[in-house]
Amino acid sequence: MDPQAEPLSYICGDCGMENTLKPRDVIQCHECGYCILYKKYTCRIVQYEAR
Repeated sequence: MDPQAEPLSYICGDCGMENTLKPRDVIQCHECGYCILYKKYTCRIVQYEAR
């Protein structure tokens, strides 16, 4: 595991607040405690090769 891993942003499924989590953090909203978080969509173009 990379010791300098960047935290990722997630959106709470209940209150909609943005949460920033590091790889070893508990998956839980910091505001309401809800345990379902959604990953934010990326703005960069992602293309996969079909096989």
